[in-house]
Amino acid sequence: MNDDLSAYLAPHYTMFRVSERLLLTGHSHQAWPDVALDGQLEAFQDAALEVDAKWGRAMDKAEQVRAGFRRALGDPAADLALGASTHELVLRFLSALPLGERPRLVTSDGEFHTLRRQLGRLAEEGLELVRVPAEPVGTLPERLAAAVDDRTAAVLVSAVMYETAKVVPDLAALAGECERRGAQLLVDAYHALGAVPFSAAAIPSAWIVGGGYKYLQLGEGNCFLRVPPHAAGYRPVITGWFAEFAELSAETRPDRVAYPPGAQAFSGATYDPTSHYRAARVFGFFDEHGLTPALLRRVSQRQLARLCARFDAMDTGGLISRDTGTPLEGLGGFLALRSPHAARLCDGLAARGVLADSRGDMLRLGPAPYLSDVQLDAAMDALDAELAVVRAHRPVPRSTRPAPADPAAARPALTGPR
Repeated sequence: MNDDLSAYLAPHYTMFRVSERLLLTGHSHQAWPDVALDGQLEAFQDAALEVDAKWGRAMDKAEQVRAGFRRALGDPAADLALGASTHELVLRFLSALPLGERPRLVTSDGEFHTLRRQLGRLAEEGLELVRVPAEPVGTLPERLAAAVDDRTAAVLVSAVMYETAKVVPDLAALAGECERRGAQLLVDAYHALGAVPFSAAAIPSAWIVGGGYKYLQLGEGNCFLRVPPHAAGYRPVITGWFAEFAELSAETRPDRVAYPPGAQAFSGATYDPTSHYRAARVFGFFDEHGLTPALLRRVSQRQLARLCARFDAMDTGGLISRDTGTPLEGLGGFLALRSPHAARLCDGLAARGVLADSRGDMLRLGPAPYLSDVQLDAAMDALDAELAVVRAHRPVPRSTRPAPADPAAARPALTGPR
């Protein structure tokens, strides 16, 4: 299959009109193939026909979703708990840690808001939180490992940084150091799955959280927690009744809350299964059309290379830059461009029909396999034109303004309130 998949794939995304729109949102919300709608309709039909008995069919869909995530994770034996968001799964993970005995959490200062906000709030309640600078990413695992001590309950870090797209190396070495010190390692793999080859099997001791809202095109409500084998006896404080399905028919309840082994102990409660019907169809679509992690990575890298080449040829006027020190293979599925005008440029692009996003001073451009080279070029033409507008309206720096002929003219008039 040719790496330029757009001509082949775009006809399968008619509801999102991917061939008519410049959607550089691939790092945030990829378009859904049309079969996703079939899944949503199937969920309604099952509910209408089966009423409460629909849950047997819903559980079958959940198993198909687990199978799809296992393929994306490169771990056929992965023990997976499912959730509507990574936040709820991270909460269950944190609630299972012995924080009374080991009240120290180690993370980076470049984590997504799920971790940034929740860990910050826990620190306000007395937990010791160590935030290690994310840059330089190449040494981040080593510096995280150095921050682990015998009071550390867990290290929490991304596989790909959400602001810069930089791939974090040597996670296996970090996992080994965490094991040695008795700490848990949780890896946020959200920006890896579907964009960067990721092997959960290579770090068997790690807890791995992620989902399919971005590169896997699954939409909302499809997240997972890979629970490592050594977690058999963990008892999350935040727990849902789905964790005791096997005991629901028992006539008596034990005095102590019981937990099943493995990932089922991290189950939640009643949820909207429509998301799983949709995800099962999309995972089937990926399988049918050969959209393997290896192929998706190759396409992503080729598209990023094209975006970088177009950007490097622009006259940016010093308004925007990219990190040329990180090789292409060290980047995830989007191009991060640094500019103090990132939000303004994002709005200007939207006005020109290019949907992207900005985070702080980063403008993020995310290609997707259903976009053609012509569309990518058109998006970069729009960025070039928008930069010209910003240059034309940028205030002239004070140091370059000509001095007034009369020094008195440079003094402000002493009128009005001071």
